[in-house]
Amino acid sequence: MNNCQPTRPAAQPDPEQFPVLWPMQTRWADNDHYGHVNNVTYYSYFDSAVNGWLMATTGVDIRELDAIGVVAETSCRYLAELSFPDRLQVGLAVQRLGTRSVTYSLAIFRESEGSLQPAATGRFVHVYIDMQTRKPVPIPEQIRKALMQLVTSTAT
Repeated sequence: MNNCQPTRPAAQPDPEQFPVLWPMQTRWADNDHYGHVNNVTYYSYFDSAVNGWLMATTGVDIRELDAIGVVAETSCRYLAELSFPDRLQVGLAVQRLGTRSVTYSLAIFRESEGSLQPAATGRFVHVYIDMQTRKPVPIPEQIRKALMQLVTSTAT
């Protein structure tokens, strides 16, 4: 007897679920031989949006802090192809804010005829570590304050 049940398709992300939509432009070099944005590039969009937003919001160059956020876990679910010259919005939300780590809920939306079409969902876990010792430390206060703006109960 087969106990496997078909899985229901995951709900499509809605831009309204994300407190911040960070603009991103695809680049010519993002396309691969098959004519669409290569899968690893989606992670670059997530990383650039998170770090760009943190720097813009805190007014601090996060690379110069004593504690830095390193990626401990990441995932991406692809929903639609992207291709240059697509214009994107990356949705940012905080799913969990701990003492030393933060879990981001992310989505990539393609701008299309005045609406935002879901292209991917993702998850990043950043663990904060001391720049010198590489040991986990509490999230810096200016980062925590910024992250509070992204905390939502509707994060995917």
